[in-house]
Amino acid sequence: MSDTQQRTLTGAAGGAAGGAAIGAIAGNAGLGAALGGVAGAAGGYIWDQHKKSENSAYQRGVAAGQKQQTTN
Repeated sequence: MSDTQQRTLTGAAGGAAGGAAIGAIAGNAGLGAALGGVAGAAGGYIWDQHKKSENSAYQRGVAAGQKQQTTN
């Protein structure tokens, strides 16, 4: 399973659990779980994209530092 899949699935599971709990209090656990799962999956996917961007920036910095080190 890729990092993207893992983060999206983790978000969906957490969102579904939280949504079910809130839905149970409000009177419809199934709907709460479904909505929470969708929101959690979206959050997990967005988090994955953020982490990929962060890693890409780090790798560009490492490459720039190595390039600068070899020119000095």
